[in-house]
Amino acid sequence: MKTVLISGASIAGLTTAYWLRRRGYAPTVVERAPGIRPGGHAIDVRGVALGVLERMGLLAEAQHARTRMRGMSMHDGDGKELWRSTEMTFSSGRLDSGDIELLRDDLTQLLYRKTLDGVEYVFHDSLVTLDQGPHGVNAGFESGRRRTFDLVVGADGLHSKVRQLAFGEERRFSRPLGPHLAVFSTDNFLNLDNWQVWLQDGTASYCVYPVRDNTEIRAMLGFVSEPLDYDHRDTERQKSLLAERMSPLGGDTPRLLEAMWGASDFYFDAMAQIHMDRWSERRTVLIGDAGYCPSPLSGQGTSLALVGAYVLADELDRADGDHRTALPRYEERLRPFVELNQALATENPGGMASEESMERAKNAFCLDR
Repeated sequence: MKTVLISGASIAGLTTAYWLRRRGYAPTVVERAPGIRPGGHAIDVRGVALGVLERMGLLAEAQHARTRMRGMSMHDGDGKELWRSTEMTFSSGRLDSGDIELLRDDLTQLLYRKTLDGVEYVFHDSLVTLDQGPHGVNAGFESGRRRTFDLVVGADGLHSKVRQLAFGEERRFSRPLGPHLAVFSTDNFLNLDNWQVWLQDGTASYCVYPVRDNTEIRAMLGFVSEPLDYDHRDTERQKSLLAERMSPLGGDTPRLLEAMWGASDFYFDAMAQIHMDRWSERRTVLIGDAGYCPSPLSGQGTSLALVGAYVLADELDRADGDHRTALPRYEERLRPFVELNQALATENPGGMASEESMERAKNAFCLDR
């Protein structure tokens, strides 16, 4: 049985583990965190990606876990309501769509439970070295252990360690888009009832919406700026940056910033895309944000991760495990879909892509060759 190391218990990593296990591989998932990461914003599963969940037997559970927004309102920088809609929200699109919006941690838990049989998980560890040879990849871990695998899959996100080890520094492939975004959870002190609230003033904005039967809210706060110099693991510095940029805003900004300081699931990053000429190097391959991050501005990162994982496993199966044949086919088959979805983030800077563009991009792939 061929062995595969998957770096990152992300949506891309968990889905890859499922499909490779189904294809007869022995997957090992290594994750820096002590367990499946909590928190995160609501994500979307759209178009052809719904077919991946259906083939995994998870579509009904994902639909049950979806958010139940009744609509949204937009406010100016002083907190005054400008307009509202009961037909759509900025985060999910039209409310009568067959697409699904659900919390990131809800989807990762569904995927994790689906992969417990036959997938090895190594938490609280991370990859630090890769030595690719003719018969396997010797992987070195932060814990000091070393193991050899037939394949290595980088599903470790925008700041992928696998990409750095196999392809080079992130700056060669990253294209910043301008916005910086923070996400965290807090109590529903705004008493929102399945209603999404946006506030925007110049280059700063926030969005809040209730989850968990309106018992808590997820807050997304962001601003546009030139690239900033900070450590992406230094959360205290990131919170200070956010407070500095957001403090001039009115509305509920002061209360949200106060809640931010106590948030244990705080996440902050620059919105950027990853563009690479190739996603594989010998026995190492990238998937999801690690190889072709479209950024949350596209609304399609989750769908690309789900579809990419399915295609990678499918091509390895078709090639009878020959990575030299399968990995180029994975790239060739998936790249047009990736490029179309990455374009959604840049079609309308500062706003959303058109409904027509989204419809075209989310369905521009066939799972069956």
